[in-house]
Order: sequence, then C-alpha cells, then structure tokens
Amino acid sequence: MTLELKGLHHLTAITANARENLRFYTQVLGLRLVKRTVNQDDTTAYHLFYGDGAASPGSDITFFDWPAAPEQRGTHSIVRTAFRIEGEASLAWWKEHLEKHGVTTSEIAERAGHMSLDFEDPEGQRLRLVNDTHAGGAKPWDKSPVPKESQIKGLGPITMSVPDLRRTEPILTSVMNMRKVRTHAATTDQGEVHVFAMGDGGASAELHVAVEPHLPFARQGAGGVHHVAFRTPDKAEFDKWVERTAKIGVPTSGEVERYYFTSLYFREPNGILFEIATDGPGFDVDEPMETLGEHLALPPFLEPKRAQIEAGLKPID
Repeated sequence: MTLELKGLHHLTAITANARENLRFYTQVLGLRLVKRTVNQDDTTAYHLFYGDGAASPGSDITFFDWPAAPEQRGTHSIVRTAFRIEGEASLAWWKEHLEKHGVTTSEIAERAGHMSLDFEDPEGQRLRLVNDTHAGGAKPWDKSPVPKESQIKGLGPITMSVPDLRRTEPILTSVMNMRKVRTHAATTDQGEVHVFAMGDGGASAELHVAVEPHLPFARQGAGGVHHVAFRTPDKAEFDKWVERTAKIGVPTSGEVERYYFTSLYFREPNGILFEIATDGPGFDVDEPMETLGEHLALPPFLEPKRAQIEAGLKPID
C-alpha cells in the first residue's frame, strides 16, 4: 500500500503586527483563534493559530509574530494561501463583505481549476477564497461574525512559485507520493500552474506550483509565508515518513515533538520549507474545546518558564 499524505495540515506565515492580525483573521475572516501560544524555538514571539470552530486539522493558518520588514516578493516561495468556502453565492457574499471592510478584491473567476476570489490581508499576505462543494461542510464557530453558511471550511490549495519545475516535481511525486493531475496555462499575473494532489484530492489536498523563472528570488518577511505542512493521520504513518525520507536521503529535522502534533521538516530543492505533521493529539489536549485560544497555552516543557515568557509578550487583545 502506497504511503499517502492526506492533504493540507496548516500553513504558517509571518506578521509584524499581532494585534491587527488577530483583528483581521477573527473579525473580518471570521476564523476562530484556536491556540494562543509561542514559537517553541523563539519564545519571545507569539504563535497564533486560526481555524474552524472545531480546530480541525487542515483548517489552520498560523502566524509567527516577528518584527520583520515586509516580504520581498518573488519566486522560491509560497505565494498564495487559499481557503475553502461553499457555493458561488458565498463567493459573492465574501466579495461584498471584504469590500465593506476596505479590502480590495479581484473579480470572481476560475483560477487553476476553482472559482475563486483573490485579496490580501493588511500586511499584503496573498489570500484566496475558492468554491469547494466536495469536502464536507464547515464546522462553524458560533461566535464568528460570518454567517454559518458562508464560514471558511478550511485551507484550500496552496500556491508556490519556482523558477524550474524539473527540480521540484521529483520530490513531490517520487518522495511525497503526490500525483500530478492537471496543468493550467500562464496568465497575465502568474506563470504556468501545475497541480499536484494528495489523498482523495480536491481543493483541501492540492499543492499548486507556478513556474516563474522571470521573477527575482523572494526574501521572507511580514506578509509572507514561512512554511506549509501536510497531513499524516497518526504517529504510525508519521514514523513511515521519517523512515522513507531517511532511506531516500532527504535531509530532514528528524522527529520534532510539538505537543499538539508531531512534525518532520525538510526543504524542497528551491529552499521552500515543508512539514509533515500528525493530525493529533490536537489543540484541546491542554485546554477545553469551549475556551480554546482565550489564554496563553504552553507545552509542558515551557510551562516552568511561563512567568518569563509572559513578561516578554505584549498584549494583543
């Protein structure tokens, strides 16, 4: 039986303004803050996780709060993060809603196989809403300002930019066991897009690779993306990915215990950071589902340093 990734787990981006970030993602996009914690490798920085009402794997966009300069856009980077919603009527609702909040939006149109709406957050994080009617309904957040029928269901296709597909495709297909399912011609604002699918496929399990050799090398910063993570259901399958990457000779971090999930990190040939993460144990392992994100949560190994960590964080509410 072929070892398969199940889809997207989370995407982690960078913000230089955690307070505004919290406002936009909860009050404009209507996502739930499902975990308020710190970067485990840099405890001076918040790590904020936004997801659906049930904190489902595959619903999270997360942010490191770093005082970084704005991203310099280019290739060798992740360039757009999509969220899934249900129905073209919801796309129309979102266009009106975002514009009421002063957000400039694109026209609703088909992009890389999905009807979609493009926009940016206040720091220039490039986002997209896609119509997805095939992967189950949303798990709504009762306190969201967005009506239940229009709430974000979870992550949709993630788009990365590379100058040459020939270096990237083998790691996606021969190492990560993705399958190439279609190609879309270049447009006026993006190079040719190659779509790779995982698991059952569909918008929740697609990685889009835009080939853009004319662009400069991106420089990571606020409004940019740090890494993308892919789902594996449990520790047993995770261990197989550790074994597989080692056998093939892919340099990795080895197993990294994040408490809420277990992670394996490695870079594809263009330097873009990938992560394979387990679905569990989940964000309610250390606080009740009903009050997720309301207080600073720390994994057990950081708990003895709580006072020091809290003293170094600025209030964001």
